Amino acid sequence: MPVCDQCGNDYDKSFTVELGGKTSTFDSFECAIEALAPRCAHCQCRIIGHGVEEGDAIYCCAHCAGEDGGTELRDRA
Repeated sequence: MPVCDQCGNDYDKSFTVELGGKTSTFDSFECAIEALAPRCAHCQCRIIGHGVEEGDAIYCCAHCAGEDGGTELRDRA
């Protein structure tokens, strides 16, 4: 059975994800998120949605971008 790259669990329902040319095996979405999802540059939460980007940083929301000095992003137009 495939082994999860994140936790090492040997699980018959594992799945693979390809990102940036690298293929990884996971036993759960939780492990995939922990291994692959970026962290918000301000609050450090895992970004599992679209997130927002300003400059070279990615944030979970416009509020966090603003807390880091961002001025261009808004949650609503």
